[in-house]
Amino acid sequence: MVLVLGVTASGKGRLGFELAQALGGEIVSVDSMKVYRRMDIGTAKPSPEARQRVPYHLIDVVEPSESFSVGVFLDMALAAIDDIRRRGKAVVAVGGTALYIKALLYGLFEGPGGDEQIRAELRAQAAREGVSHLHDALRQIDPEAAGRISTNDAKRIIRALEVYRLTGKPISSFQKQFDAERPRHDWTIIGLRREKPVESHRINARVKKMIELGLVDEVKSLLAEEKPLSPQARCAIGYAEIIDHLEGRMSLDDAIEEIKKNTRRLAKGQRTWFKTFRQVDWLDVGEEEPPGHVIERAKEIVDF
Repeated sequence: MVLVLGVTASGKGRLGFELAQALGGEIVSVDSMKVYRRMDIGTAKPSPEARQRVPYHLIDVVEPSESFSVGVFLDMALAAIDDIRRRGKAVVAVGGTALYIKALLYGLFEGPGGDEQIRAELRAQAAREGVSHLHDALRQIDPEAAGRISTNDAKRIIRALEVYRLTGKPISSFQKQFDAERPRHDWTIIGLRREKPVESHRINARVKKMIELGLVDEVKSLLAEEKPLSPQARCAIGYAEIIDHLEGRMSLDDAIEEIKKNTRRLAKGQRTWFKTFRQVDWLDVGEEEPPGHVIERAKEIVDF
């Protein structure tokens, strides 16, 4: 039971793949966007060749028109883990969606009930003023939650504001009860960590590569499908900005810069989340450190 975590573009996918190969294991993806079929380039899915060499779970499990939630993820992930272990294989979970990782490790935070009228009012406000305006409002009342939630994530922003309106307390105060001293399974948790300037350089390089691989055409194809993208899929970083470009709200160059900026903001939120996790063996990766050396260091943690 190995979990590899890190911010976006940290190299966790390659490390997880190499560990799974070495252990004869299977990979459980812990990513809120890799679940969507045909959203390949913008989510940096593993290559078809990699997926032939190592079995992956929770990739390409829903249509882009369908909604997906942390609760659905947790049910599917636990079922996959039980299946892998029943067949005597090692489990290697890999991901950067912090909320999903936390649910996998410590259980699902449900929080107070909902109020459809409040949600409707907040959705209407988002339509009028933009999701970023709601994120600014959240930052005023709950900077901790705002730091964890992407400015594009309308669903989670609205939920956090809804909880505050219902209870008068920030959602982060409720989530503290969600924290636990130890994961509920016997996980070995490996975290990849790099200096922020190095992370930013890697993010910029990844965005450039995504554009070269055809991200714009991928988004065009998704928009041309009969069923519209779900709100979750539509707000995904890389897709939301290209949609704005294709619908005439910004140039391609501006969209690319927005993707870089929003991805860096996502990485900042991931770092904030990861600081709350316990029992993580952090690997501080040097700027010029070869991937093979990082893999060998990780194998020592797993204790081959």
